[in-house]
Amino acid sequence: MAFYRSSLLIRKALSSNCSRRTAVFSSCGSLSYNSSNHDFRTRSYSSSESEDKGTTISAAGYHLSNGSSYMRGLVFWEPNKPLTFEDFNMPRPKANEVLIKTKACGVCHSDLHVIKGELPFASPCVVGHEITGEVIEHGPLTDSKIIERFPVGSHVIGAFIMPCGSCFFCSKGQDDLCESFFAYNRAKGTLYDGETRLFLRKNDKPVYMYSMGGLAEFCVVPAHGLAVLPDSLPYTESAILGCAVFTAYGAMAHAAEVRPGDAIAVIGIGGVGSSCLQIARAFGASEIIAVDVQDEKLQKAKLSGATHAINALKEDAVTKIKEITGGRGVDVAVEALGRVQTFSQCVQSVRDGGKAVMIGLTLSGAKGEIDINHLVRRQIKVIGSYGGRARQDLPKLIKLAESGIFNLEVAVSEKRKFEDAGQAYKDLDRGSILGRAVIEIM
Repeated sequence: MAFYRSSLLIRKALSSNCSRRTAVFSSCGSLSYNSSNHDFRTRSYSSSESEDKGTTISAAGYHLSNGSSYMRGLVFWEPNKPLTFEDFNMPRPKANEVLIKTKACGVCHSDLHVIKGELPFASPCVVGHEITGEVIEHGPLTDSKIIERFPVGSHVIGAFIMPCGSCFFCSKGQDDLCESFFAYNRAKGTLYDGETRLFLRKNDKPVYMYSMGGLAEFCVVPAHGLAVLPDSLPYTESAILGCAVFTAYGAMAHAAEVRPGDAIAVIGIGGVGSSCLQIARAFGASEIIAVDVQDEKLQKAKLSGATHAINALKEDAVTKIKEITGGRGVDVAVEALGRVQTFSQCVQSVRDGGKAVMIGLTLSGAKGEIDINHLVRRQIKVIGSYGGRARQDLPKLIKLAESGIFNLEVAVSEKRKFEDAGQAYKDLDRGSILGRAVIEIM
């Protein structure tokens, strides 16, 4: 009965109306950015005053107090070189894009793969792809419905897969396979006109964007990759909804299609893996098995919903998983680490007819091996899952967090200052971050 009760709770949460922040600006208001306290404030003019000043009064009228227009961002130059803070010209959105004042950005292993040169990506670039922030400006000729949905001043969250909304896959609702995202952003480090929005202040040289390039004071995001963040949810903790939780939800809802009563194993309990545990619990899984090599992570996994914990350094993970499930194996195993060994463990852990879902990125070109006869005879399904579907899933995740079904505070283990972002990636590489660290840029 417990898993049916969980199912009813999640349905109720997803069907409830989410409170929305609205911001009303008069036709004669503009925004002024104060560089000393990093805050936007509203100023009002009479129409005659605005004419005397020669000022265009609109949401785009923000400026830095010293008259210049620039921001700071953290730049990755090349593998084995330190990340550096650089000044950028203020990025400007184009049609159906939104300029965001970044409030928080999560620290993710995908960024680390780029920083270490394990995943090829255009450089120099600004990494960071798990953000919350405040809407500052809409691009020229942006659809009026987008402006109405995301008014200036509203709080938003951005998904790392930023769908274009019009390609073959987006038209079918498969935002996670967006052709423009993979052809332009992941292949070239640009947005969908083939250009970056980031240019260095000192020489106007382009810097590329990993997703929206979230480790910067401002970022440009295609509107279809955004959702409104209600006042009830904090900026910092909510940032992980855009990648860690978003990835976990895509794996559980679309790839694994988890059902109440399913037995689940998650291999690799970092930010994404621990989110998988919470989503599995929300979907009513009966047995939720966490596998890692650190006892601290496994202990924390119990707070995220794990019913069993296996330290793969101390016992054979596959043997133990089958022991827990009466010799059968789990309905769904999720690989959230991105290693050849754990790929194999994932496949071997599922029951006949079960699903092995791969979500961990690894070295470019790495290969996983599968026993073909076992795959064929026992109807094993091996499925890749990169993330969720922004327009469908991100609002659902916000409701799960708002209702408390997904616990953001448990998922976020550390908060770091913007100046400490480079060190955060070093700590992530050492394995000393137990869950998800979030950089506060406010």
